[in-house]
Amino acid sequence: MLSDNQRIVITGVGLAAPGASHYTEFRQQVLQGISHIQDIDLRYFGKSHAGLCTFDETRYRKKKENKRGTRAGCLAVYSAHEALIDSRLPDDFYQKSRIGVYIGLTEHGNVETENEIYNIKGFDYNVNYWTHHHNPRTVLNNPAGEITLSMGITGPHYTIGAACAAGNASLIQSVQMLRLGEVDMAIGGGVSESTGSFGIFASFNSQGALAHADNPATASRPFDRDRNGIVISEGACIYILETLENAKKRDAKIYGEIVGYAMNSDARDFVLPLAERQVECMQNALQKANLKPEEIDIVSTHATGTKSGDIEECKAIRKLFADSKNTSVNNTKSMIGHAMGAAGVLELAGNLPSFEDNLIHPTINVDNLDPACELDNLVLNKAIERDGITTILNNSFGMIGINSCLIVKKYSDG
Repeated sequence: MLSDNQRIVITGVGLAAPGASHYTEFRQQVLQGISHIQDIDLRYFGKSHAGLCTFDETRYRKKKENKRGTRAGCLAVYSAHEALIDSRLPDDFYQKSRIGVYIGLTEHGNVETENEIYNIKGFDYNVNYWTHHHNPRTVLNNPAGEITLSMGITGPHYTIGAACAAGNASLIQSVQMLRLGEVDMAIGGGVSESTGSFGIFASFNSQGALAHADNPATASRPFDRDRNGIVISEGACIYILETLENAKKRDAKIYGEIVGYAMNSDARDFVLPLAERQVECMQNALQKANLKPEEIDIVSTHATGTKSGDIEECKAIRKLFADSKNTSVNNTKSMIGHAMGAAGVLELAGNLPSFEDNLIHPTINVDNLDPACELDNLVLNKAIERDGITTILNNSFGMIGINSCLIVKKYSDG
């Protein structure tokens, strides 16, 4: 049994997602099964579907600071401030040198580099017109660093590059650093500015993995027989994490307790997933949480809408949860698209309120369920109500064969 200074809890959530700039708004969106995917016209690439964020970009820093920084930094700063406000943390509760910032990223610097090349094209590629802001904008720690600059945090900050498993990885890192006593509070989460990069769209398109549909709202359709790829989205979700001991001291609202986690590698292929390793990852997380599969109430899937990816994850879930008759399964990407480094943390945020309202949000756009994706208790197209929801298993898998699994439990002092 862990002591209160080893139990890590979530006490604040802030986000920017397609269609939502506040946590409550986001929860209502996913419960109602509303998609905010839209069409965009991207330089060089042309038209595609995407999930874009609309939020008050100058609420927490000035326009000139946003201009000097990055889109990823802007998303991160906004969401971090929202999380801090949500936590109701007194200004003097923690020394700023004892706060750590750990942010997950799939990619960073693509947008800035593409923009700079486009800019100097107008000057016959004269690099004298290359901005002096380029280096601090493109270093990997940029979004985490922009949070520290905005908040005056002097503790450690860095980013975790773990492809689309990065959001979960950032929370795992936060838990570990808190348990080690390296920091007293952690700001953890993920961010993505992918929609600003034509290269990311072009690459997925060349792989045959970019979604297309007549109606953009129906383009992201994990598990559906007619799914044809990923919808790329931007977004951010940031959490405030503390030890239970400190959360109790200040009578904080507790969203949930992180009780289990795991990461592993497929060691097989650059892009193709592997159900066998996904099973092992989930098993390792369950073992750490001291839980059995049948004790999980919600499995939040990674499924992106690709043919092989959805099938492999469903194979893994079927194998591990075959006897778990009360485990519900859902997917958030069907509404917000794939927010890359922010995907896992946004998906967790979409499900966390289930501990309070006992509602499980649906997977939308499943008109014809792929037989290879059939799962017991797959929540489709309409939210359901279930009594006594206490556990969420959150999957996030990424390129180069990286897998992550996070288990969050409803807080109980027992």
